[in-house]
Amino acid sequence: MKKNLLRITAVLGLTTVLLNSCGPKENVPLVYFPDMYFPVAYDPLMKAQDAYSDHENEIPAFVKNSFATGLSPVEGSVAQNKDGIFEEGLLPKNVDEYNAGYDASKKMTASPLNPANAAKDIERGKLLFDKTCAACHGTGGDGQGPIVQSGAFSGVPNYADREITVGSVHYVLTNGRNAMGSYAGQLNPGDRWRVAMYVMSAFKKGAAAPAAATATTAEAKPETTTETKK
Repeated sequence: MKKNLLRITAVLGLTTVLLNSCGPKENVPLVYFPDMYFPVAYDPLMKAQDAYSDHENEIPAFVKNSFATGLSPVEGSVAQNKDGIFEEGLLPKNVDEYNAGYDASKKMTASPLNPANAAKDIERGKLLFDKTCAACHGTGGDGQGPIVQSGAFSGVPNYADREITVGSVHYVLTNGRNAMGSYAGQLNPGDRWRVAMYVMSAFKKGAAAPAAATATTAEAKPETTTETKK
């Protein structure tokens, strides 16, 4: 009888423990590794915060970088914007902003790159154009690239028939237009200007001279924007 009583007590005790272990989690125990228990994916350059509290992250590298999670490139790595002429905050947020930016970009007749490097910039622009753009636009800028000639795509304009400036070419490369998407992911900011300079030099007869060194940042702002005129 005594043995049976002990067995029943043991079974009830074990059942109680098991039921309590599967109960609600209102009283969560102390977490020793909260950044692993509460993971968070940071957006590039966003202000870093702990996922498990309202306190700002105290990671020294983030603090040094004004709490931005996107740290400086490792020494020797390829810089993403070595020309320093692109501002993400200027990208258009809607169609009206896109159209306004496109109209403003047409007023830019010179690139903001260093005028002393114009020849080399145009040479590099040609190299990039032939690799990136010629498949549709053609090496002669006539809109008859191999993709168009194959019948897979149509409606690519002839540069000679378009009213364009180096600013508007750069704007479309950055933001896309109509059936053409943005090439901001394929070409860095400076190279988009180099391609635009080449387009004007080769297909619009030299209207792509770079801006004078005194050109202000404000003059370069309108053309760095994104979306599609409808």
